[in-house]
Amino acid sequence: MSTADAESAAKLRPRGSNNLGTRQFNERVVLQAIRLHGALPKAEIARLTNLTAQTVQLIIARLEADGLVLKHAPLRGKIGQPSVPMALNPDGAYSIGIKIGRRSLDVLLVDFAAQVRERLVLDYQFPDPDSLFDEIRTRVQALRKTLGPKRAQLLHGVGVAAPLSLGGWQSLLGVAPEQAGKWNAIDIRAQVTAMTKLPVELVKDTAAACVAELVSGRGRSIRSFLYIYVDTFVGGGLVIDSRLRSGGSGNAGAVGSMPLGPGDASGGPPRQLLNVASLFTLESMYAQAGLDAGALADARAVAAPWLPVTRKWMSQATPALAMAINGAAALLDLEGVVIDGSFSREMLAALQAELGVALDRCNWEGVSRPEVLAGTMGADAGAIGGALLPLYANFAPDRNLFLKLDR
Repeated sequence: MSTADAESAAKLRPRGSNNLGTRQFNERVVLQAIRLHGALPKAEIARLTNLTAQTVQLIIARLEADGLVLKHAPLRGKIGQPSVPMALNPDGAYSIGIKIGRRSLDVLLVDFAAQVRERLVLDYQFPDPDSLFDEIRTRVQALRKTLGPKRAQLLHGVGVAAPLSLGGWQSLLGVAPEQAGKWNAIDIRAQVTAMTKLPVELVKDTAAACVAELVSGRGRSIRSFLYIYVDTFVGGGLVIDSRLRSGGSGNAGAVGSMPLGPGDASGGPPRQLLNVASLFTLESMYAQAGLDAGALADARAVAAPWLPVTRKWMSQATPALAMAINGAAALLDLEGVVIDGSFSREMLAALQAELGVALDRCNWEGVSRPEVLAGTMGADAGAIGGALLPLYANFAPDRNLFLKLDR
């Protein structure tokens, strides 16, 4: 193991207990170790979790009998008996993740290894609660049918990701106030609970996306980072000491609301980051140029004839993003920034490159410049993060913190 790998392992080491009465907790600690580090021999699991080899042997036997872990091929070529890595069994459990966005609905079936098995998508101009929950019910039923009666018994819950204020900023989206206002009286969690016997959890959409990155992406190797997700509205999340921080009102990391300067000459309020770095702005620019906004989902966004429009949007968005990152780094002393979005990987690479140039122009005197890394979840981030909630509620040692580091 390299020095970097050793440091990462130390940061992400879940600790168990050899005391009696902690069977379920220790089982969850072992599952967490495998989830964080991939397939592991029992001796390595014992080292990472601080459990005895005998305890790990018994736990693995139980988890294997329950169908939650499975054996990989033995590792040969070393002195002594070949070691047998144990991995999560993807078919050991399932959950459903739902992201209610301002432009689309995503309903995913996610397996125990956090991989997407099925994806059902509905695009719209703005979600209408009068019909949306019927659409969700149809898709949840379809996913259960896909599993079949036997595997459907392994569904552990539904996680819903949605903006905290789904009806907000209607003027920017060109939505009638009465249509947007319907969401003020809607209890999303209650609506989804009524259509399924499964436990349902609700989380802010960008926080859910951050959870997905924290658990299954860049968060495995970065202790403290700002997460930026470029969607219809740009938003984000905040991770400190590998814990997702929600803040007093659940809105920590809301980078979209960060002001851009002191305000205009007339004394009006300053623009916010979401005014210039959100995809609804780019979609409007595409429409004005007579171009298909659907190009954001593939490589067309960085090819002619979309590329000139994309570059114009980036010339406005990246300095604003850089300003937000500069300010956040000064306040929080971040190790890194993870940026992702509901667009193609080609678009993400182009945005990251332009953002690097904009960050070069910032004043970093007295501030440690964080590394900016590309996210790994893409358009599925919110729904995957939602789906992880019931899995963590059932199988993680501490689902409220998502990850817990050694001190």
